[in-house]
Amino acid sequence: MSTRGDHVAIPTAPGFDSSLPFLADGYRFLSRTADALGTDAFRTRIALRPIVVVRGVEAARFFYEGGRFDRARALPPTVVHLLQDRGSVQTLEGESHERRKTGFVDLLVGSSEERLARLAFEEFSERLRGLRGSGPIAMHDELPRILTAVALRWAGVPEHRRDDEQRADELWQMVRQAGSFGAGTWRALLLRRRSERWARELIADVRDGREAAVEGTPLAAVARWTGDDDQPLPAAVAAVELLNLLRPIVAVAHFVEFALLALHLEPAYKAAFHDGEFTDIDGFVHEVRRRTPFFPAVAGRATGDLDWHGDGIDRDSWVMLDIYGTNHDPSAWPRPQSFDPKRYERGEGDARNIVAQGAGDPVADHRCPGEPATEALIGTAIRAFSHMRWSAVGPQPPKVRYRSLPAEVVGGLQVRVF
Repeated sequence: MSTRGDHVAIPTAPGFDSSLPFLADGYRFLSRTADALGTDAFRTRIALRPIVVVRGVEAARFFYEGGRFDRARALPPTVVHLLQDRGSVQTLEGESHERRKTGFVDLLVGSSEERLARLAFEEFSERLRGLRGSGPIAMHDELPRILTAVALRWAGVPEHRRDDEQRADELWQMVRQAGSFGAGTWRALLLRRRSERWARELIADVRDGREAAVEGTPLAAVARWTGDDDQPLPAAVAAVELLNLLRPIVAVAHFVEFALLALHLEPAYKAAFHDGEFTDIDGFVHEVRRRTPFFPAVAGRATGDLDWHGDGIDRDSWVMLDIYGTNHDPSAWPRPQSFDPKRYERGEGDARNIVAQGAGDPVADHRCPGEPATEALIGTAIRAFSHMRWSAVGPQPPKVRYRSLPAEVVGGLQVRVF
């Protein structure tokens, strides 16, 4: 029985609280529960808090569009501080959110996106040439370094203010530790504070004329951004937004590692790309984004009384969208577990329904404006690797540990470049 049709009461999952099974298998537990109940929405408790879990394309639109949910109040404090922090675009709603989001869209589309892809190809190509003939390289270490250099160059950060290794450690740990708790999270929070201090000082120096920012670069633009009062954003907020441009670029390292894993497991595509046949690269990138386990779910609090197929969701209720389950929903993706780049040209899937980076409109809703840039970076990395001869080494076939958040290749993907 499905909640996609006429009114069906949202069922309740067995057990008093689902925290432990969710933490044990956050990517697959929600969908398995929904499948067992024959539904796309169910009620349960997580951390003893009542919550409605929803999945599917319709559920994604319900969750992201129309300002129905306040995500900022639903995020754990550690996630807020690691990935966004107070005053950032994702913590805003309404006109304030739309105004700030427009600034991000302006920086992430058109010629700026093309420049980002060009810099990425240059950086990947140079690094890979330097790695030729060396021993196995751990991609979960090397890819964040490459993309940090790309991000800092693209943003227009002066070379003497970059410190690529330190920035790479800071930005990557924000991503890797966002779904964890413990000593690693506390270290990441300390690194976040250091990174914010660096960005705050850089913004202040640009505004005061002590540091030059090239016109047209993201650094110059963010330094001039204003708030609802038409006054320059506080330096601390502008610093957070600068990091919100840099960190997602570095986070693409996660998708690139899984793209390389897919190429290793799909040798026909690897051979075709190496031969310069890139006809299927767009579909390949879409499948990487759809299949890669990144963040399994996102939660929000209802901003008003809502209706889900005739069943009420009260104001301030907690709702969780199953991201991984939505990207593997068989009603939207025939044979969802198959890595099939050609499905899009057959009409067996719509790339716009991939919710790895949200849903809805990039300006008005909470869909990431950097989604096209993410696709461009993944495609650029594939092209750069395809110009080289490389192989994955270590235990075969590589396995994915889904109990980690984000999921990871067991032991990390090790690559040798020839």
